[in-house]
Amino acid sequence: MYIELSDLLWLTLICGAMLYWWQAQRIKELALREARKQCKELDLQLLDESVALRAFWFKRGEDGKVHIWRSYTFNFSSTGDDRYTGRIVLLGRAITGIHLEPHRI
Repeated sequence: MYIELSDLLWLTLICGAMLYWWQAQRIKELALREARKQCKELDLQLLDESVALRAFWFKRGEDGKVHIWRSYTFNFSSTGDDRYTGRIVLLGRAITGIHLEPHRI
């Protein structure tokens, strides 16, 4: 039995996709943790206990390396009767910004 080059190519692609998915889940957990922290600091309620990937792109960081730029959205409420949208922006594993819609206090 022997392994063809196409088999190695498929194996490499599958392993690469799994590695990307695993890293993306870690970054998503980081974004969710930061959303929880921000809501707790501002006495807001994080709705749905989740963040959703809105966009991603490749961007060069301050270190000169290319990183994946990601934007996640989440919903929060200030009174429990309303729903607002927040956004967390990450460059690689570094959080570059958290933006909240204007909301009632």
